[in-house]
Amino acid sequence: MDDRVLDAETLGSSDAVREYFGEGYELVREYARMLMDEGELRGLIGPREVPRLWERHILNSAAVVPHLSGARSVADVGSGAGLPGVVVAIMRPDAEIFLVEPMERRTAWLTEVVEALALSNVEVKRGRAEEYHGAFEVDAVTSRAVGALSKLVRVSMPLLHVGGELVLLKGRNVRDEFDGARKVLRKFGAGEPDVLPGETVDGVEATTVVRVQRRK
Repeated sequence: MDDRVLDAETLGSSDAVREYFGEGYELVREYARMLMDEGELRGLIGPREVPRLWERHILNSAAVVPHLSGARSVADVGSGAGLPGVVVAIMRPDAEIFLVEPMERRTAWLTEVVEALALSNVEVKRGRAEEYHGAFEVDAVTSRAVGALSKLVRVSMPLLHVGGELVLLKGRNVRDEFDGARKVLRKFGAGEPDVLPGETVDGVEATTVVRVQRRK
């Protein structure tokens, strides 16, 4: 086995990661195993991502969960391989999770994951986020590596009820996207987005979480 993959598995089996995920650890580990075995083959993650799966993808996705503490329903827009939606579903079994994804091969994968992990709180929805405007509303919308903030606000805000929040995993330079998003933010009565630290376990680089509330 590639030593880099072994390094990823070592992190995934560490005491720190086991403690961080708690009761959800075994399900998270099985999901990570599925991604390691099939993710590259099925075009879900690139070959360079396998060795850093736990750090760059699993833990990165988990970083959004502390910022969803009040949400009882969450839509993961552009769910892809299930990042962060599947991780959120495992860590928040009390919340209803919608995985919204337009590509058939990805929704097939998501359905397989949901069935394999017996995630009874998850519903996979094939289609673009805008196709579900008016179909349902949730407390929070997540997304990761989907697009610019202006686009995410435009397609995701209508999925939120008033008072709901976008809680997005973004790059460290996300503030550069604020100017381009302000027009659509005003449309929904949203103020300046909050930029929050996405921390998980010691030794793993924190990610950036952006939170913005729908006010009308």
